[in-house]
Amino acid sequence: MNEQKNMCCTLGFVLSISLIASAVSVLLVSYHYSRRQFELLNVVCCEVVEQEPAAKKIISAALKEYTMGNPDGVVEDDVLSALGYRISDFSGSGCGESVLFAAIGFMTGVLIFTFTFLYRNKMQTMRIRALAEYLEQVNTGKAVILSTTGEDEFSKLEDEIYKTVTFLYQTRDGAVQAKNGFAENLSNIAHQLKTPITAISLSVQMMEQSTADKPAFCSDCRAAGLMDAHAMEVESIHGRHLKKVRKQLLRLTHLEEALLVLSRIDAGTLHLQRDEVDVFTLLVLAADNLQELFFCSSTSMDIPELGEMLVIADLDWTMEAMMNLMKNCMEHSPGGMVHCSYAQNPLYTEILIWDDGEGFAKEDMPHLFERFYRGKNASEGGIGIGLALAKEMIERQNGTIQAKNKPGGGALFEVRFYSH
Repeated sequence: MNEQKNMCCTLGFVLSISLIASAVSVLLVSYHYSRRQFELLNVVCCEVVEQEPAAKKIISAALKEYTMGNPDGVVEDDVLSALGYRISDFSGSGCGESVLFAAIGFMTGVLIFTFTFLYRNKMQTMRIRALAEYLEQVNTGKAVILSTTGEDEFSKLEDEIYKTVTFLYQTRDGAVQAKNGFAENLSNIAHQLKTPITAISLSVQMMEQSTADKPAFCSDCRAAGLMDAHAMEVESIHGRHLKKVRKQLLRLTHLEEALLVLSRIDAGTLHLQRDEVDVFTLLVLAADNLQELFFCSSTSMDIPELGEMLVIADLDWTMEAMMNLMKNCMEHSPGGMVHCSYAQNPLYTEILIWDDGEGFAKEDMPHLFERFYRGKNASEGGIGIGLALAKEMIERQNGTIQAKNKPGGGALFEVRFYSH
């Protein structure tokens, strides 16, 4: 189909150029013919005048009657010019018709050329628009196989686009498979960790129980000084090691829970609810869940009530994200205060959480939201997953999060939930 269109366009161009050339040729031939007439008549008149000088007036009158011309001078070797005649005076109606036909041919050629040019541009525009729409469908994931419509100047571009899109689809499918495989492996590791963690936890509980259930006389012996120093030292070491094991066991439990959440996020199986959540309620619930940690670190929480402001989010997972941000601020300013503020405009709802500590280290800023990254001033026992999880939860709910240092000192988290 495109070959026929290209042939029609080519024929149109050839025809239009041919007509224009024909029109110009007619004008040139007409001019040459008129000149030949003039020269021939001039020769005849010269011969007549030379033989009969008295016939000059008769010739002039005859020519005036034929051309309606006016004499303005006399040149003996050029009688017609001397009598005031021009080449165009002898073209007559034939010259006018030639000019008319030439003009018609010229205008027809121009019209055909213009129509062919516009038609060609229209076809090119349609081809470009079709390729652009195909690329838009590719971007939205709704593209179908690009069918070849024929051979034209866009065919090579069409082939290259199809090859590129096919390669991108293959790359995407491979990346999705790799991501799903990674998520599945992560989930398997988390589940495999659960068994030894449970076994270790039971063993620690039994050891602590056995220590608590010692006969009463042991404490009496210890009080009476009957227990040797070595035994007391062993018991003290035993207690310290149990405390360390319990601490590391708690860390492993948090890691196992984080791995399970990450595997659900990567596999796309973590479904978030879309409910209207009041920002003040969200922050208060998050702070209540951290009350014990805040009390142990002697850190205060400041959450002002600034009126009802609603966001569309999942209450539980968004609260988890806020808890991670508050906990991070608490760890960087123990004994200080963690501040919260929030505001709303037609475009987004903004939540600010900051502390009065030293702020983030400069080298940590680009990596704060990376998984398992622990900053320079990270607290002992952290696994570096809290901020990454917070970022995942917020961005999956049409939000953004940024971390920066306040000009006067302290770390600041800026969270925005967009309305549209």
